Amino acid sequence: MTYTTETGTAGKTDRTGFWGRLSTFGPYVALTDILLSSPRRQFWFLLAIPILWVFITHLGPILQMLNVSLLSSYPPSPNKVSVYTLENYRKFWSDSIFITPFIRTLVFSSVLTLTTLIIMYPVAYFLARHVRRDRQILFLMLLLIPFWVGEVVRIFAMMILLGNNGALNILLQWLGLTERPIPFMYTGFSLSAGIIYLTALYMLMPLYSALEKIPASYSEAAADLGAGPWTRFRRITLPLSLEGIASGCTLVFLISTGMYATPVLLGGPSTTLFSEVIAGFFHVAGDQWPVGAAFSCIMLLTALALSGGFNKLMGFLAGRVSK
Repeated sequence: MTYTTETGTAGKTDRTGFWGRLSTFGPYVALTDILLSSPRRQFWFLLAIPILWVFITHLGPILQMLNVSLLSSYPPSPNKVSVYTLENYRKFWSDSIFITPFIRTLVFSSVLTLTTLIIMYPVAYFLARHVRRDRQILFLMLLLIPFWVGEVVRIFAMMILLGNNGALNILLQWLGLTERPIPFMYTGFSLSAGIIYLTALYMLMPLYSALEKIPASYSEAAADLGAGPWTRFRRITLPLSLEGIASGCTLVFLISTGMYATPVLLGGPSTTLFSEVIAGFFHVAGDQWPVGAAFSCIMLLTALALSGGFNKLMGFLAGRVSK
């Protein structure tokens, strides 16, 4: 088979192929001249793609949910005329049955975020400061193995672990610490254990990233000046890892406030979270979707406001440390 190409000096463009013909196509040349004629235009052209992606896949659904929350009825029905109203938001304040799970969710998520930080900080510290650099990736992969499966599978694994015939009860009875199974399931303990298990990775990775960047020479210099282990940690390691703490806590808190499958499968009547209340409005028949959308917006805005305030505080503390 013979391929015909344009002859000429070396380095000239082959104009017989698709891209060669396209490069000489008038509208294409005019469009590229408009979009890429200057570095500024090149920057905005490249930036437009991720902006569109974020808007379509993230902001778009949120804006639609906000719109639905202001409607008197949804989904649309030929027999009803939907109008904009704030009644769906007023309903949140009308009954403590809605406020109680809302407050419980915020307190629960805050406590679990702090607990996850306390548990995962030593793990991240050991991994970043005491494991040889060429083995850190191996240890990270071992810690990531449970996250290779879906969330629901991990929840069922936790249910098997904490059940009456689960490994934990079998171990406690074998050690003679209890004569009968302890009802761990459908309690605050099982829900807490499940959420910590599911969110541990989101705390570990930012902490490890922040701790791994701290030069070992800082601690060595402090030790040479007479600082003990606790003083080195309090004056050097902890302040320099505030960025990782802020990122990890923000991720865990936001994820915890929005979890649904975990409280449904591991929680009980006394541990009802706000996500379950929201889901109830979407599961029933009738014009309850706007109420669920309004409650979702309330939870979203509150969680974002608290996270923003927390990050402002951490930024202030980091600024004080840098001075």
